[in-house]
Amino acid sequence: MKLLIVEDEPNLSSIIRKGFSEKNHEVSVALDGTTALDLLSNHNFDVVILDVMLPDINGIEICRRLRAAKNFVPILLLTALGSTENIINGLNSGADDYLLKPFKFLELDARVNALSRRAGQIQKPNEIITIADLQINSKTKSVTRNGDAIVLTAKEFKLLHYLAINSETILSREQLLDNVWDINFDMNTNVIDVYINYLRKKIDKPYDTKLIHTMKGLGYVLKP
Repeated sequence: MKLLIVEDEPNLSSIIRKGFSEKNHEVSVALDGTTALDLLSNHNFDVVILDVMLPDINGIEICRRLRAAKNFVPILLLTALGSTENIINGLNSGADDYLLKPFKFLELDARVNALSRRAGQIQKPNEIITIADLQINSKTKSVTRNGDAIVLTAKEFKLLHYLAINSETILSREQLLDNVWDINFDMNTNVIDVYINYLRKKIDKPYDTKLIHTMKGLGYVLKP
């Protein structure tokens, strides 16, 4: 993931940055709200970890400005203010989640991962996803490659779409089962492998460049 940490306490921001960097995420840090807004206007992030109490523009105001500008990047607020009123104020400003200080990094990591997963499932109206010469229209549920129409079943489309909105991200079988089938399958089932094979026959086999890749022991990834 590409993360932005907005935190004016250097020690805390350093700890958070180190934790996520060790998990191979790309991490940027802003020590104030002005820098954060500048970064957010010029770069795309998967999740923003945003402190409420900042020296210039507070986290609540940053949330409001981002949402007013139609920027719907997932935001996790960090706050030392644990009253119900403060939490509701933060969520109503556009934040997606909050975490009270002090906190354990493991919980922060879990919440960031959950925000990223949920964001990956949001579909925008008329959204067309393009990966190499593959185009996926989430409104019409249609797929083309190199201009050729490809007919998929409903489940094949859902699997392809989930791979596409998470393109270049390795997805485990468990993630695919949870997000495409929406039920608790026996993890020993080979349903994922079967449907990946179906997609390969339609998406990859007729073309020179393969887009669906197996990452041995990890899962699958859709990428050029």
